[in-house]
Amino acid sequence: MQKILIIGATSAIAEAAARRFAQRGDALYLLARNGERLEALLVDLKIRGAAMTAGAPFDANDFDQHAATLERAAAALGGLDAVLIAHGTLPDQQACQTDATLALQEISTNALSVISLLTLIANRFEAQRSGTIAVIGSVAGDRGRQSNYVYGSAKGMLAIFLQGLRNRLFKSGVHVLTIKPGFVDTPMTAAFPKGPLWATPEQVGGAIVKAMDGQRNVLYTPFFWWGIMAIIRAIPETIFKKLSL
Repeated sequence: MQKILIIGATSAIAEAAARRFAQRGDALYLLARNGERLEALLVDLKIRGAAMTAGAPFDANDFDQHAATLERAAAALGGLDAVLIAHGTLPDQQACQTDATLALQEISTNALSVISLLTLIANRFEAQRSGTIAVIGSVAGDRGRQSNYVYGSAKGMLAIFLQGLRNRLFKSGVHVLTIKPGFVDTPMTAAFPKGPLWATPEQVGGAIVKAMDGQRNVLYTPFFWWGIMAIIRAIPETIFKKLSL
């Protein structure tokens, strides 16, 4: 049995991963913005077999509460073995282009709030010399594109931070996993037309649990996104800037 904290637990991908954790009997502490959805999820996970479920509403942008919130989670679980960070928003790129305050708010939610939490979690796991940290980023962070570069820049910042954290914590026996989903059919992407490259939250959630157990460093999910992004990263800038992506 693992003692797992999930931040942003009511996102579709996090819910799918949480169900897998519950079915194998892990103890779960959940944090999410929506208290009603959180309560319903806690009941569902307990029925599915979780050894314990507890949680609390959480605003990731209330940085002053991060340390106390993590302490409460660890106390409720009797320690921490793993943390999955899954919160985030999908910005309106056009709106962000005309409003710097909105752009900075989205970067705070998608990158800075995560970095604040990661700093606290990393120090805890480094001291106990064990633990798994998994963070959901995005393939959008691999290269800036005109269609979503505010979101992409936040995820790119997060990917580099996680890379450095992985390098730092390796000698302490702490595993850091960067998760890079491609297109996932969730409520956040409901307005987007779907195609063959799209995955379900269940597919991605299952891949995350497997990657955490297998101590993967970076997970592109579904797997074919590794190849797609390798091609996109390889396009010369003189050509790339002319593309409508």
